[in-house]
Amino acid sequence: MHELNLTLSALKQQYQNGDLTPRALMKVLRENAQEYDNYNLFIHLLNENELEPYLSRLENSEPNSLPLWGVPFVIKDNIDLANIPTTAACKEFTNLPTESATVVTKLLEAGALPVGKSNLDQFATGLVGTRSPYGPCHNSFDFKMISGGSSSGSAVSLALNLCSFSLGTDTAGSGRVPAAFNNLIGLKPSKGLLSTKGVVPAVRSQDVVSIFALNSQDAYDVLQVSAVFDTEDEFSRHKSNLTPPAWNTKPVIGIPDKASRIFAGDTLAEDNFEQAISTLHNLGFELKEVPFQAWLGTAKLLYGGAWVAERYVAVEEFMQKHEQQMDPTVGAIIAGARNLSAADAYKGSYALQKAQRQTQLIWDESGIDCMMTPTTPSIYSIEDVENDPIGLNSILGTYTNFMNLLDYAAIAMPTGFRKDDLPTGVTFFAPAGSDNALLKLSDELHKEFVSTAGAKETKVPDANGLYFTNSQTIPLAVVGAHLMGFPLNSQLIERGAKLIKITKTAPKYQFYELSSRPILKPGLVKTSSQGESIELEVWAMPKQHLGSFLALIPSPLGLGKVELIDGSEVVGFICEPCGIEGATEITQTGGWRNWMKQRPAD
Repeated sequence: MHELNLTLSALKQQYQNGDLTPRALMKVLRENAQEYDNYNLFIHLLNENELEPYLSRLENSEPNSLPLWGVPFVIKDNIDLANIPTTAACKEFTNLPTESATVVTKLLEAGALPVGKSNLDQFATGLVGTRSPYGPCHNSFDFKMISGGSSSGSAVSLALNLCSFSLGTDTAGSGRVPAAFNNLIGLKPSKGLLSTKGVVPAVRSQDVVSIFALNSQDAYDVLQVSAVFDTEDEFSRHKSNLTPPAWNTKPVIGIPDKASRIFAGDTLAEDNFEQAISTLHNLGFELKEVPFQAWLGTAKLLYGGAWVAERYVAVEEFMQKHEQQMDPTVGAIIAGARNLSAADAYKGSYALQKAQRQTQLIWDESGIDCMMTPTTPSIYSIEDVENDPIGLNSILGTYTNFMNLLDYAAIAMPTGFRKDDLPTGVTFFAPAGSDNALLKLSDELHKEFVSTAGAKETKVPDANGLYFTNSQTIPLAVVGAHLMGFPLNSQLIERGAKLIKITKTAPKYQFYELSSRPILKPGLVKTSSQGESIELEVWAMPKQHLGSFLALIPSPLGLGKVELIDGSEVVGFICEPCGIEGATEITQTGGWRNWMKQRPAD
């Protein structure tokens, strides 16, 4: 079996160098997928004829000419791909869509290549990955263990290196539980950010298309392509309408109070979560214990309340004819909606409204930016779940079921391996619209916990805070009086700029204290020789305020491109060559902050 590095950056480099072609890649992936037939990953693996239109299109364009050019992805089989059957893991439900789901269409337009339609818990009802007539999906690390669900095949196919990313859906945790069990990033975007047109509904008002990725940077790239407002989806939301509160420079993280840390007797899971808390403390994060019962109570509403009726509405006509052909557990859960009344629906609505108010008050009073919980209390074997399909599934949803009801964005991130060598992880969540902030946080932390992703030891990249600046801001590098704690920093703060990271320039610069006064100012000059790395800060500046900021910059300073130590470039302060006449060279100090500590008094 031939293993490739399928991260987006590595794949792009291989295409650029001519080391790989999309056609050759898809041939390898199809061959590798057949090695895992007994894992029950796919309901439909695309054949050569079905792939041909996508491959031909790419071969008529330049490599990397599209954002996801030649990037292979897997689609959960409750999401439509044109001219490929959609089953929702129910053979009698099978239909042949003539057009792709909106989210799939956007990915195809960006150059992505569909590998296949993946197995799932039938009608996306389950967190286990065992409720399918196509067989239980097996964990990528231990064949006897559950994969997590309902997006089981999507997660495991990624973990086994059969694609670069995959699509799931997440109503109650289906895009996060399999991520935790297979050492992956699982992004549950804000509700409405990705269109659900062309998705078989589970609980339509709460459904979200989710993204599995090997790292947060890949998840971000996929999100940028797929998060498009859809006028044909009444639940779709504009990105611009999702504006959560600004985070602190180093986010304050809430954790459940000790009484709310539930692990169902699994001491290995409990140990891992406590270790994660300790790691964050050691990294300098402020963690606050938060009374968590209001969230745990809300989680019970999704299956114990009126929202089960939405599952029934989604498949009512089908159930009237084919209920006996459904998975027994799934059929029993959905059929329970027949006992619910309109009064129950209102009672559920009132209970949710109360929970929304309670949790918001706790959030505001605690002063946290995001919450961190275990993704699941435990993990189970396939045999365990077969013996108790509803009880164990319910435990798995302890920390996931409330997310969409309370309108959060969430991301599941690996936190290493338990003492029994099974992967596990935590979930960070925050109000809708926090997607980029959560991705940035998980990117910063991912490599602190694990060095590889999935089950095939794909390396986790170094964190890159610049990756997650949104389209409304521009990264801006400052080197002197605009640094934190210095006289002109207020010019950034007043314009809503936020610190992204502290880093250094490439070793190509000379640094000066300029002779102009009254405020001491530095001059950064790029040189072809004798240059060094100079410390700087990168801030995210709202684009609408960049002009007014530029107007404040006196000659000989201006804005230009500054090369960072990682090779990337950002807009930053540079000095015209004439400006260094009479200036004091301070390159050897390594930065303005160091220079100001040792500078002799005038």
